[in-house]
Amino acid sequence: MKNGKNGIIVYTSKYGATKKYVDWLVESVSFQAIETAKATPAQLEPYDTVLLCGGVYASGIAGLAFLRKNYPQLAGKKVAVLCVGASPFDEKAIAEIKTHNLKAELKDIPLFYARGKWDEAQMTFADRTLCKLLQKMVAKKDPATYEPWEAALMCAVGTPCDWTDKAYLQPLLAYLNEK
Repeated sequence: MKNGKNGIIVYTSKYGATKKYVDWLVESVSFQAIETAKATPAQLEPYDTVLLCGGVYASGIAGLAFLRKNYPQLAGKKVAVLCVGASPFDEKAIAEIKTHNLKAELKDIPLFYARGKWDEAQMTFADRTLCKLLQKMVAKKDPATYEPWEAALMCAVGTPCDWTDKAYLQPLLAYLNEK
């Protein structure tokens, strides 16, 4: 593994929160950044570090297919994933996201989490519909039994929220600065 001082960020940002974190990372570590849809395996070659950033949607990490498909080209590189979601940080939920997404050869890749934002007015019809179905399902439960993501979902109903914060990047930045 290399020391990670020369890196690229490959990202997918659907509603802007991931892009906000990518911009902060570029300021902090001077990595190049490219959207996953425009990235090619050849573009990863000159870099010691590859960081994939993507939102969490229905427990999947946006853009992860690019990492999975191009994993053989990442041998010897420092690789990490930053996922961005609307839920508050919850170790159990993050562990489940890691188990669900980083399987087989990806299982040892470090996963970091940053809280994003919520704005139903910006959501696609499909995302808005899925969220309303989830809200109806969660509303039937006793609020005292809510998981952290369920409580956050119910608090955000109809209210735009932006929880992005540079502080969420501290564990990732510490990892990137390790030898």
